[in-house]
Amino acid sequence: MLRRSPRARRLRVTINPERGVVVTVPVMARGERAVPDRVVTAFLAEREPWIRGHLGRQAATRDRLDDRPALDDGRVILYLGEPHRVRVVAAPAGVRSTRVSRVGGDEEDELLVERVGRDHRPTGTILEAWFRARARAALDEAIARHAPALGVTPGRVTMRDTRSRWGSCSRSGALSFSWRLVLAPPGALDAVAAHECCHLRVFGHGPTFWALLDQCVPDHPERRRWLKRHSPELHAALI
Repeated sequence: MLRRSPRARRLRVTINPERGVVVTVPVMARGERAVPDRVVTAFLAEREPWIRGHLGRQAATRDRLDDRPALDDGRVILYLGEPHRVRVVAAPAGVRSTRVSRVGGDEEDELLVERVGRDHRPTGTILEAWFRARARAALDEAIARHAPALGVTPGRVTMRDTRSRWGSCSRSGALSFSWRLVLAPPGALDAVAAHECCHLRVFGHGPTFWALLDQCVPDHPERRRWLKRHSPELHAALI
């Protein structure tokens, strides 16, 4: 797939789980010559081993995810970066609403879903609501630490389910985060919260921004790499 972007300064290739190989081409200013097709072809040829390797890893990940049991049959999913087996049981007598709890076991941790008889929601819907609440609490706590240290005050904070980015900051100071961050290690969530809080001081990804983020979270690249490696698993956790 060829994508032309006015923000791009050079050719770039990415692997999108849904769209495959995406080549981003700069949009030339008026009077400038467009990037020739032969240049794009040569660019891709140089990176063919990397592209094939990445596509192969994606295919292997898809196969592994396709072989998982259903949620109700004991699927293992990540929560706080650790594997947890989902166990669905009937709620005890007297319990009025379905509840979810994290249970530690001798062999593995569990996410115990105690479902009341009148609750016909899919297990994934029940778990998502539980995850969203915990993601919001964790992000509020992280923002409450980073924002004062940076001397900034965020506007509205919202939770979404985006695939292209883990967090975002608008020019009005509104912050938005993926609830799936709570499935990742707490350090990864914290790095994304710090990243967006830094944007309240420096809007953009220039050297000043990265220097500021380095001060807040020195190992943020490693934390973001974890998110990149595990992104397909996090986005497919409840499917």
